[in-house]
Amino acid sequence: MTDGGRTGPGAATVGAAVAAGGMSVELPLWRAISFFRVLALCYALLRYFDSYLQFVHPVAGWIYLGALTLWTLASTRAFSGPHRCTWYVLATDLLLAVTGIVMSGLVDAPSRISHGAPTLPTIWAAGTVLGFAGRGGWRWAAAAGSVIGVANILGHGGPTGDNIHNIVLLMLAGCAIGYVMELARASEATLTRALQVEAATRERERLSRDIHDGVLQVLALVQRRGAEVPSGASGGPSDGADLAELGRLAGEQERALRALMSGGPLPGPRGARQPEQPQDLRALLAPYADERVTLSAPGTPVLLPAPAAGELAAAVGAAVDNVRRHAGPAARAWILVEDEPGAVTVSIRDDGPGFAPGRLGEAERAGRLGVSQSIRGRLRDLGGTAELYSAPGEGVEVELTVPRAGSDAPAGAL
Repeated sequence: MTDGGRTGPGAATVGAAVAAGGMSVELPLWRAISFFRVLALCYALLRYFDSYLQFVHPVAGWIYLGALTLWTLASTRAFSGPHRCTWYVLATDLLLAVTGIVMSGLVDAPSRISHGAPTLPTIWAAGTVLGFAGRGGWRWAAAAGSVIGVANILGHGGPTGDNIHNIVLLMLAGCAIGYVMELARASEATLTRALQVEAATRERERLSRDIHDGVLQVLALVQRRGAEVPSGASGGPSDGADLAELGRLAGEQERALRALMSGGPLPGPRGARQPEQPQDLRALLAPYADERVTLSAPGTPVLLPAPAAGELAAAVGAAVDNVRRHAGPAARAWILVEDEPGAVTVSIRDDGPGFAPGRLGEAERAGRLGVSQSIRGRLRDLGGTAELYSAPGEGVEVELTVPRAGSDAPAGAL
């Protein structure tokens, strides 16, 4: 989701999550395959060192194992992930495994071969099958296992009980790992899609809040002009200027609503991100104070990052607008700002008629999103909490809490 050509915070969140969490299930399996190949090489070297004097051509065996050692060390980095482990690397690995198996029938003594002596690469060949499993899934693992199995039968004593047993184990292990790799990739893809949907939903909620606040501004201007201009008055130049401003605002909100409904970018400068610098919350809340609204704040600056301060102030403004529109013309409100080490809390209390339990849920189901989006939605995106307390005849108290960055203050449920 973009906002006027700029990447919105929801999209940035998805990008960071995918970059940090992408392949998180698959990469440990690749590291295990890489370690297995090194350990299997050490095992092959130890087995050959223990029995090389019994071989017909021991020097040829050492030459092969030397080449196997160089290749294993050189390709360790390639086997650390699917992007580095190309098909060319796997083809070379398979060729080296098949070569070692075929050579075993030529350099080893016939008596040892007939008694089921292991091949030169021994279990190292299983690392090749696991590499194919990681790169292409269980089908490619089965294909690589079949090639190694045929080479083992044709080049090392024909089909025996031991050969068949080893081939079956190799195929089962390779296919199982390949199937797990496919499940891991499917899980990663599902998680990525879920993150994208969540980010798009949050971005659309943010745009809905902006439009909701803009509509309230237009309605407030209409209400004020309706109260100031008498019915049937001719109107002067100032009336014409105000009406022109009303038309401009109404046009902007109409375009914004259409963009939101069609999924397009929000026009105008609303989507511009605020600079990441501290801002005094008191200065943002001061315009809300008037003869009906009393603001109480600490004597020292209440500093928050500019985006957090702006969103918190907008949530306070939405709460004050609710007081002016719903609490009655004689109702008063009090805004209290508390600056604590771990969080900033702003309380908005009024002496209006209050509302009955369940009223907020009914309003949200009816499509009125003032509390759910403009207040709770903003605090949720900031990692904070928005609590509302009311009873008929007892007014309404809204408590907004934003944790400071790096604090250990837990964020409660909204």
